[in-house]
Amino acid sequence: MAMDNKTVRDAIAIHGTDPQFLIEKILRTRIYECSYWKEQCFGLTESSIIEKAYALTSIGGQYGNQKPTDFICLVLKLLQIQPRDEIVFKYITGLTESENNKYLRALGAFYLRLTGKPVTIYQYLESLLDDGRKLRKRGMGGYSIIHMDEFIDELLREERVCDVVLPRLVKRYVLEDTGELDPRQKHESKLEPFQVAIEVTIQISLKFKVKIQIALTLAQQIKECVEGSRWLKAAQEPIEITCRKPIIASTGATRQSKP
Repeated sequence: MAMDNKTVRDAIAIHGTDPQFLIEKILRTRIYECSYWKEQCFGLTESSIIEKAYALTSIGGQYGNQKPTDFICLVLKLLQIQPRDEIVFKYITGLTESENNKYLRALGAFYLRLTGKPVTIYQYLESLLDDGRKLRKRGMGGYSIIHMDEFIDELLREERVCDVVLPRLVKRYVLEDTGELDPRQKHESKLEPFQVAIEVTIQISLKFKVKIQIALTLAQQIKECVEGSRWLKAAQEPIEITCRKPIIASTGATRQSKP
């Protein structure tokens, strides 16, 4: 093993093993052999890795012909250098109150999920479930879009994320029963415009008893016509529908609403 591939001497074993072994050997080997690891990850510290995280444009495990992403390379680097807990928490919560890079947050959250204690994982990751910022995700099929809260939910629920098998996480209700965690506080959801349109669509469909395909067409029209804070208002207030005009489907058929 090359010198820069070794875990720091004073590293603490995580889940009873070398921290780097939390990433499977075959993926670890691919990371060690890739150019990004050799050229960009050499000599990184818990401070200098922040600049590399800021330069990320996507998350993910492997892409193309099973090439490791820059994101997963930085995850392995964190496992290798084992940054202090308070530094990892800063990655997640933000270096300052006004500065909170989404890819640094995703990197810190992934590392904490691999190495943290269950209570700490829930405390820090659940606080990110109201972060709706978009992330690019790179995988074998190319790029896709995922939101931060979706990514965090995957970390809390899934067994494998970004081609890495996650350590077993104690269920939340168990920690609640033992008094280690308080019952979870419900966060108000920040709905995307189309999500709000879907909610409106369901109400329209139920009230006028129209086919859902017709109502979905209306949802797209609603999305295009309503902007900004009006979505939030629409999501918070009950919808009163008084229109008695016929609803027109894409096929040209009509269905008269009942009085």
